[in-house]
Amino acid sequence: MLQKIGFQPGINKQLTPTGAEGQWVDCDNVRFRYGTPEKIGGWNQLGNVNQNELTGAGRGLHHFVSSNSIKFSIIGTNRILYAFSGGVFYDIHPIQTTTTLTNAFSTTNGSATVTITFSSAHNMTPGDIMLMDNFTTITNSNYSASDFDDKKFMVVTTPTNTTLTITMPSNESGSGATTSGGIRIQKYYTVGPAVQAQGFGWGLGSWGGEDGSAITTTLNGALGDNAFGTGGSGTSITLTSTANFSSAGTNFIKVGTEEISYTGISGNDLTGITRAVRGTTRAAHSDGATVTNTSEFVAWGEAASGDLVLEPGMWSLDNFGDKAICLIHDGACFEWDSSLSNATSTRATIISGAPTASRHMLVSTPDRHLVFFGTETTIGNTSTQDDMFIRFSDQEDINTYVPTATNTAGTQRLADGSQIRGAIRGRDAIYVWTDTALFTQRFVGQPFTFAFAQVGTNCGLAGQNACVEVDGAAYWMSENGFFRYAGKLESLPCLVEDFVYDNINLESGNQMVSAGLNNLFGEVIWFYPTTGSSVVNRQVTYNYFDSSPQRPVWTVGSLARTMWEDSAVFGNPHALSYEAGTDTSFDVVGNTEGRTIYYQHETGTDQVQGGATTAIVASIESGDFDITQQRASATGQSTGVATFRGDGEFLMKIRRFIPDFIAQTGTTRITLELRNFPNDAQTSSSLGPFDITSSTQKVDTRARARGIALKIANTGTSQNWKLGTFRLDIQPDGRR
Repeated sequence: MLQKIGFQPGINKQLTPTGAEGQWVDCDNVRFRYGTPEKIGGWNQLGNVNQNELTGAGRGLHHFVSSNSIKFSIIGTNRILYAFSGGVFYDIHPIQTTTTLTNAFSTTNGSATVTITFSSAHNMTPGDIMLMDNFTTITNSNYSASDFDDKKFMVVTTPTNTTLTITMPSNESGSGATTSGGIRIQKYYTVGPAVQAQGFGWGLGSWGGEDGSAITTTLNGALGDNAFGTGGSGTSITLTSTANFSSAGTNFIKVGTEEISYTGISGNDLTGITRAVRGTTRAAHSDGATVTNTSEFVAWGEAASGDLVLEPGMWSLDNFGDKAICLIHDGACFEWDSSLSNATSTRATIISGAPTASRHMLVSTPDRHLVFFGTETTIGNTSTQDDMFIRFSDQEDINTYVPTATNTAGTQRLADGSQIRGAIRGRDAIYVWTDTALFTQRFVGQPFTFAFAQVGTNCGLAGQNACVEVDGAAYWMSENGFFRYAGKLESLPCLVEDFVYDNINLESGNQMVSAGLNNLFGEVIWFYPTTGSSVVNRQVTYNYFDSSPQRPVWTVGSLARTMWEDSAVFGNPHALSYEAGTDTSFDVVGNTEGRTIYYQHETGTDQVQGGATTAIVASIESGDFDITQQRASATGQSTGVATFRGDGEFLMKIRRFIPDFIAQTGTTRITLELRNFPNDAQTSSSLGPFDITSSTQKVDTRARARGIALKIANTGTSQNWKLGTFRLDIQPDGRR
């Protein structure tokens, strides 16, 4: 007998598949709309084909329209600040220092390494970006002016505080340069590392464990994932150079995320090594990998780990009218004027009079104050940075921050928490989160300018970007659940909560968590890293359109985006995707920080990147459904027909099913997953899986099991689907 099968909207992972009868238990790249599941929209890479892979990890994204009606996207990676307009990326990163050198380059035949010698301390660390120009000559080298002029390079190592190395695209074929002409080097402001990591010790030179003057070099030979040294034997590690490495007592180096101790130096060898010390994990490292001297990262000779966190290089981005306001996390704040006739060829400059070290920033509306969070109590003195301190400018003046009787500048320190995590604009107030609480900051005018009120406790923010506001309600992810505030604090019921929180990396990835709003479909999306991952690789989505108190609608998936911006300016959502394992970027020579791809979402059915089209595989799977007993006729005799109501008393036989899609493009694959007992592994029906087109009327199955789950997926490009109501031809088939 044919029977319809229906499922409640949303994913429920709080039950076992057997207990989730009539519900969906897993999905990927799927959303619910009007109660039924469908494949999400596609995405395509933005930027022209030769200029579309950005350097580093995308950590800031903001859209605005200038007074000239030009649409801009401001993108901040952990290395470079970009403006995107008209399909072109423009480098607008601020310059920190400019140095002119003479006779500074040296090279070696057969090597791609160029050593640059400064006349004084260069104050750079591996990963820093520098722009070179005004190059004159170099002797005994196949490199020429065109290899250096108007090109950006990433610092690879800093053997001493006056020397650094860069890597060229090809090896030196000349005898090796010993003299060179002039060169101008412009150092970019440092943003920070690509990922978040634990620091070591209490007396660290910089927040989180990275000493800005740490000595670096490279491995001369590979290390295996073992307890030995170079080449997989002995207790020595060979470096390119051991200059300025200490040989007294026990010292430490870091390769990747592994720390290694050594007790002596012989030539370019570190001797007496011990792998994977101070709580780190052993790993294999390739020849040429960066080696950092971490001996000074621990205070007073004590090895302690996990007490500090090295936060990733991040941005807070907003606009004050035509001016893009760009704050480096825990650093200085800059402005970029989009109204200038030559705007895309100018760089952001530091805001005069503004604090020089702050955790977060935004522009309040409609009153137009520039507000800094976790900032300095004394402007210009970074040592006075207070993670709970708020400072705001005079109204309509982003250069005045000292309160007087005639302006509206001011300060406030919050009381609940240890640090301000983030802030967003709401409909009638600014929402400010610490690591433990929620506050509102509401404009009230003179003499107080803003009124502050604590409106939530035990609901702190998981990371700077883990919150959004829509229709007067704030949604955010905390370290202990999902919350909403729309006049009162609410804990969002979540049917995938254990699935998310049992496998999220909050210890070393909380700042990686970011939220996005897709108002085209009523969705709030959180992107997060899973356990063991230092980069974002999962998402969880709440549908505020379709959710009800009785049935909240959540989905999960593998979509990985570091930042997301809604469709208000460009008509479609835009997002950043970080590819940590691929270093090819269009604008930096020797990049080792990975790359960011800028996507437009909800367009087409597939992923389009680098001119190649690949399928977006969307799938959804139900819990097990079963039958229990045969219906009786009016005379009490069995009719031979069973229903889905019950607990699996009978095995069921499915002879056929009739597919039903509200919309379908191309082929959709249907799988009947069978098992007789909850702990059995699922197996497909013998004739399946079944590929369905819009012309398929029915499918014969020969499926027999006590519990059967329905799985729907697509496998190729140009495929799309939205589920209707399936019907199954079932009958009881015994109790064994």
